Amino acid sequence: MYPNSNVSTIRYQMHARQRGSALVIGVFVITVMFLLASTLIRVLEDSDEQVILEVWGIRALATANSGADVAMARLFPVDGSLGVCAASSVWTPPANTLGFHGCADVQLSCNQTNATVDGLIVSQYRIRSHAVCSSGSCDGGAGVSSRCVRVSRTVEVEARAE
Repeated sequence: MYPNSNVSTIRYQMHARQRGSALVIGVFVITVMFLLASTLIRVLEDSDEQVILEVWGIRALATANSGADVAMARLFPVDGSLGVCAASSVWTPPANTLGFHGCADVQLSCNQTNATVDGLIVSQYRIRSHAVCSSGSCDGGAGVSSRCVRVSRTVEVEARAE
């Protein structure tokens, strides 16, 4: 009677077998999107941490350079007199200065060697400046709520006086 009765029966059977497949696909898509989002968040956090470390590293380098400048000024005063090459000394960055925020005392050292060049005695100096800058509570105490970021930079300068 109905020439297409087999087609409608087949269509009904296919529809019955496919029931619930959209749910599986939906769960799969949600899972994949969650994994992508969590990976993206992790990448962004790592990027932020790298920027923070770079900023603190530049601050420590600038502090170490300033310490080396102070040691050079002590070694070669402006008035032309002979300065002192202290084997070990400390320079404290000025308080409440933006560039030195979070930077502790700078350790300075100076080594002097004498050499004879073309019959002249030449003094050679090697100045080493070591700066440490940190944020947060880096004392290692219990109950610290903030993360500790600590960086250090060392600058060496060589000078010569005849």
